[in-house]
Amino acid sequence: MYRLPDSLNPDEGGTEAFLPGDLVRHKRYRYRGVIVSVDPECLAEDAWYQSNQTQPSKTQPWYHVLVDNSPQATYTAHSNIEIDSIKTRVAHPLVNLYFDHFENGRYIRNDKPWPA
Repeated sequence: MYRLPDSLNPDEGGTEAFLPGDLVRHKRYRYRGVIVSVDPECLAEDAWYQSNQTQPSKTQPWYHVLVDNSPQATYTAHSNIEIDSIKTRVAHPLVNLYFDHFENGRYIRNDKPWPA
């Protein structure tokens, strides 16, 4: 994990954020996945955010996550995820597009940008 600037304060998690390649688990929905990209705060359109059932704080880091055993990618708040204790590969069709390899329980990110 890396430290965020002091101006950012993730809800329920101090000032540490996850990195691309980290394996995570959603606290509520229990899916696991791998982080592809990090936004310092929620960059989704307001209509999308308002449709989100839980509406966690927009001023914390938000993550693009490739979901294991699914073709889905999610956009989730820092307060909703935790490090996944199962350090095995994620089965997702886009893993090889965004990561070079899997090493020591995490993926090594390449330079292919996540779509904006």
